[in-house]
Amino acid sequence: MTWLDFPLFSMSIIGLWIIGFIFLGISYKKEQFIKWSFAFFSIGWFVLIYFIKDLWIELDRPPMRTLGETRLWYATFLPLVGFLTYFRWKFKWFLAYSMGMAGMFLVINYLNPETYSKTLMPALQSPWFIPHVLVYLFSYAVLAASSFVAIKGFIGIRKQKFDIATIQLADNLVYIGFAFLTLGLLFGALWAKEAWGHYWTWDPKEVWAFLTWMGYLIYIHYRYFHPQKNKQALTILALAFVVLIVCWFGVNYLPVAQASVHTYTQT
Repeated sequence: MTWLDFPLFSMSIIGLWIIGFIFLGISYKKEQFIKWSFAFFSIGWFVLIYFIKDLWIELDRPPMRTLGETRLWYATFLPLVGFLTYFRWKFKWFLAYSMGMAGMFLVINYLNPETYSKTLMPALQSPWFIPHVLVYLFSYAVLAASSFVAIKGFIGIRKQKFDIATIQLADNLVYIGFAFLTLGLLFGALWAKEAWGHYWTWDPKEVWAFLTWMGYLIYIHYRYFHPQKNKQALTILALAFVVLIVCWFGVNYLPVAQASVHTYTQT
């Protein structure tokens, strides 16, 4: 399995998910069709996991080095977040969002093919590489989902139809995402110590990672001390996601990125 097979796999997965969306829409009138929706969503998801597994074997390294490869994992984790959230809170709209975003990342990879190196530079040949990246990407998927909930919350406030369950869902997603984000920071510090001899160097990527962590910590504290100020809390949550986007890939386009030891996609 190589990246040359990705167009066929991605279109097959998206086709299955489109059928899942059709059944999901029908399930709003006939609840029994939700099972068919889950079936097609799940089959597409397992096909994606199968592709990543075989790609891993073919590359002889974890496919986590480039931005395109991280988008694959994002497309894998978002459905998982959607499934678990639906099982817990029964929000069909959130399941639709998760699958839609996962499909969008597959389309982005389809439209932007890249050349992927088969080897890893020495700094990436570390036992901390896989846990650090996987934990971070899962946290990004969960926190991105919480930001969509924030948008829904803003719409509800504007239409004066705000549902308290919306921000409660955002809270739970942030708690989960923040926990994994913290683990990612810790794993990254241990990796940095092994690779460069220092736990923290205030590298541009590290600075933005810290700012992302602080953004969601501020949200958690604000919600604790001001539980009735929903609009302000949702604003903080939306801004925290902007910082996350900059940390994930936006920092690569900043002038300071030239001095970063965390820029691997061009080497």
